[in-house]
Amino acid sequence: MKYTFPENFKWGSAVWAQGTEGAFDKDGKAPTVWDEYYRLSPERFFNEVGPSETLNWYEDYEKYAQLAQDIGHNSFRTSILWARLLPDGKTINQKAVEFYRNMFQSFKERGMELSIVLYWFDMPLMFEKQGGFTKRDVIEPFVYYCQKCFELFSDYVDIWYIYNEPIVDVMFKYQNDMCYPNLLDWNLASNAIYHMVVAHAKVVDVFKKGNYQGKIGTVLNHGHIYARSQHPADLLAKHRVELMMQLSYEEPLLLGKVNEEWLAFVKEYGAHIEVHEEDASFIANNTISVLGLNIYSPERVKCPTYQRNSEAPITFDSFSELYIMHGRQMNTDRGWEIYPKCLYDTLILMKEKYGNPEMRITENGMGIQDEYRFRNKEGQIQDDYRIDYVKKHLKWAHKAIQEGVNLVGYNMWSFIDLWSPSNQFKNCYGFYEYDLKSGETKRKKSADWFEYVTKVNGFEE
Repeated sequence: MKYTFPENFKWGSAVWAQGTEGAFDKDGKAPTVWDEYYRLSPERFFNEVGPSETLNWYEDYEKYAQLAQDIGHNSFRTSILWARLLPDGKTINQKAVEFYRNMFQSFKERGMELSIVLYWFDMPLMFEKQGGFTKRDVIEPFVYYCQKCFELFSDYVDIWYIYNEPIVDVMFKYQNDMCYPNLLDWNLASNAIYHMVVAHAKVVDVFKKGNYQGKIGTVLNHGHIYARSQHPADLLAKHRVELMMQLSYEEPLLLGKVNEEWLAFVKEYGAHIEVHEEDASFIANNTISVLGLNIYSPERVKCPTYQRNSEAPITFDSFSELYIMHGRQMNTDRGWEIYPKCLYDTLILMKEKYGNPEMRITENGMGIQDEYRFRNKEGQIQDDYRIDYVKKHLKWAHKAIQEGVNLVGYNMWSFIDLWSPSNQFKNCYGFYEYDLKSGETKRKKSADWFEYVTKVNGFEE
């Protein structure tokens, strides 16, 4: 069967600034929460490889732009480091402006639609020490930073994404002990969600009033949630996970209203959120129509098996348990289930509930550890498992498009191995391998396959 995608469909990949730029303390860049986390606890990073040891795009971005072009990219997504552009929160770093303009131009002149994320898990340390998004005070400096990005770079940018996976940012810092300040606090997490929603609306407002070039949206992670059964307790567990992980952001950003059930729920368990009278109108009048979706695996849940310890802290995991479905297919290296239909189910949900916004798959991919195991005698990694994974997800994407879903692009995580926030270089996702010691890159088998897909705008089976 032949799977052909619509004309002008966007094929590409994504990287993030903190995981690619390097130069963590060069030319005036200020520290981020990741720099501080590594400084305090290097042993918690795989092989103690921190954010300073990445792909050195700060010096060598041209090389990577060419690699992306070589395998057929006509779109690309990366981010700007707030701590590099405005090291003191106020003063523009001209070295950073020069770097970002040159890098963006490098991708644009190679014919790629350029998407830029404004905030990708990388709160400047100076603001995190003041509370970050848990405090309303950070909204104003964040909006100022975003406005400066619009003023400086809109000539290069086709799509602005305000956040990448905002709920993950909250979980890393205030729920899962995976990033500085490594807190476990229901109230702080709930406030961070709410303040990020308000800040998002204010950034959209600035963008619209400034008549800047391009489109504006956000990237959300959406592991489609499935209940173990139709038992009311399992369905309640599913609903509560949806409230915390999805509806908390999706409804205000796409429908223009904070989910009142979510607000009541977090307050019931101890959150104290200061809601200002003008918040509702800002949120209502500044929705988005461009949506990025990061989709890797489903989330299967069931009701809690045991009664919660009353002295234990309330977390997002307090109201459900992971359900291990019999017969599931696993990526055992990453610990994630492989269930490509979750991509289709997510796209259909977005079409039916949120009015079918313009959508792109902004991340999808397969991370594998120790890929040297799969080299052939010529030295190329034979990552047929990655090709199979992507093919199966693309089939469901194609089906969704045939059923009217407004999906216009598909970006992988990623075209090259890179430093990821949760496990650094442990699991590699790229179509190119990257040698951290030598800086050399080599095509994997999947790079050849993906180049073919982009040339014919699809594939056959």
